Amino acid sequence: MADDNFYMKQALAEAREAYREGEIPIGAVVVCKDRIIARSHNLTELLHDVTAHAEMQAITAAAVHLGGKYLADCTLYVTVEPCTMCAGALGWAQVGRVVYGAPDEKRGYKRFAPMALHPRTQVTAGIMAEECAALMKSFFEERR
Repeated sequence: MADDNFYMKQALAEAREAYREGEIPIGAVVVCKDRIIARSHNLTELLHDVTAHAEMQAITAAAVHLGGKYLADCTLYVTVEPCTMCAGALGWAQVGRVVYGAPDEKRGYKRFAPMALHPRTQVTAGIMAEECAALMKSFFEERR
């Protein structure tokens, strides 16, 4: 059985792919029964869609894979704290667990909508936070 660091490394690989594509470098994977069933990264620039966040793409792919809209037996790993929109979608999907790397002090759900996740969703924060934050910092420094 892989641990949180293993799966966060997979999410970081997705975030690095987003970086290479000029997207804000956030990556996500969904794990169910110790298997990655979905992976994605931000696609907002490519799709010209403000809702095409890594989490939203991963939720959709996981639901298609499982053939149902509820992800109660799944864990979503994401490199940065979900925004309010993504937290709401995670709540509606009833994701069993959310694991994120770096906090998002400006736009994270904990600041604006701390109750957005499903009441039974377990949250683990700070997994590989420094690596996740460094990727974001590098991306935005490059664009200034």
